[in-house]
Amino acid sequence: MDELLNRQMPHSIEAEQAVLGSILIDSRCVNDVILLLSVNDFYLDINREIYETIVSMFNNSKVIDAVTILENMRSGGNKRPNLQSYLVELMNITPTAANVLEYAAIVRDKALLRNIAAVSSDMSGMVFGGVGSAGDVLEAAEQKIYSLRQGRSRGGLVPIGEILPSVFSHLKDLAQNDGKLPGYSTGFPDLDEKIMGLNKSDLILIASRPGMGKTSFALNIGLAVAKKSAKTVAIFSLEMSREQLVLRLLSGESFIDNKKLLTGKLSDDEWRKLGAAAANISRTDIRIDDTSTLTVSDMNAECRRLDNLGLVIIDYLQLMQGSGGKVNYSNENRTQVVSDMSRMMKIMAKELNVPVLCLSQLNRASAERSNKRPLLSDLRESGSIEQDADIVLGLYRDDYYNTETESHNLAECIIMKNRHGETGTIPLQWLPQYTTYASADTTHYEE
Repeated sequence: MDELLNRQMPHSIEAEQAVLGSILIDSRCVNDVILLLSVNDFYLDINREIYETIVSMFNNSKVIDAVTILENMRSGGNKRPNLQSYLVELMNITPTAANVLEYAAIVRDKALLRNIAAVSSDMSGMVFGGVGSAGDVLEAAEQKIYSLRQGRSRGGLVPIGEILPSVFSHLKDLAQNDGKLPGYSTGFPDLDEKIMGLNKSDLILIASRPGMGKTSFALNIGLAVAKKSAKTVAIFSLEMSREQLVLRLLSGESFIDNKKLLTGKLSDDEWRKLGAAAANISRTDIRIDDTSTLTVSDMNAECRRLDNLGLVIIDYLQLMQGSGGKVNYSNENRTQVVSDMSRMMKIMAKELNVPVLCLSQLNRASAERSNKRPLLSDLRESGSIEQDADIVLGLYRDDYYNTETESHNLAECIIMKNRHGETGTIPLQWLPQYTTYASADTTHYEE
């Protein structure tokens, strides 16, 4: 019992003092430390209060030294009697400011151990409290551990002063990006210009009637991201097998008629092209899961295990099961189920900090209008899909409805919603023999 009472959470008073002492000796240390440590990483109250003052002063571009920190803390209502002598002590016991990053790493490691202990305690509370099923507890544990692995705290209210440095760091990166896209390129320049690429934590919806080519469009985007970013692209296909998806990728990459790939009757030149296309695709890190009974939780769990994740593609929304499977939802309204899944996908995009691109069917309302171009209201079992999505793209081909049209194989990507900017229509070229899309001004010439 005495051992339990005397047990303390992991911390290093010496490392905390050395970090603060380094900043007092050389205020230039703040630039590096503030990106590594948050206020809650400090265990002792007095150290936490001093660091919180330093962060606030840094954000307000104030001079940081022992005198100014003392004055700011006093004016802020801190009445600790030994504050002045403690600040002097911090400078005296710190050997050098040159090792500040090593000191900060120790503080961060101890804080991480405390967070792990807190998560463990939460999980024990859920187990012994009978809160949820084993799957619910496991999902909560995975989510919290993943957050810790990504260097994030377990949540709570964060002072705006701690958020500002990361915002300015992001703005600085954008300014140094020489006008490049802030997000991943879709491979369609006109679309990139409108939506600013695929940005982290965004939920992007691609909607169309069946057979319009939304899977091919998503594969175009996935391959472009995998090639240009060298990131992992995770594709979850609930409709098509992984072999079918790879055949489509090969057809579009090699410009070999998809029908020939289905029969295997290729010329020597086509075999050469196919080999070159396969080599190009194999250099990317595209991973495909074609399990037809996946839930959002399943996908989230798989993605958390990927260290270099850049994009998630889900094909498609209406085929997915709710988190509890079909049985649990047998008496529920399907619209509510789909709404719950769309909300979970938005949370997944935010948690993984990557764009999530999800395909969705349109209902038949668009086919019954004279103008058959998709509208947000056409989203099948829509519920809150259009609310959760940051960007909603609709695909339209006039020859899909009218075989006599002059706009043969011409397509439109209609931006129906865009939280990052304007809406509009992007012209595209549909190449049916290769089951792929291309920019309207792109023409393929045989060698």
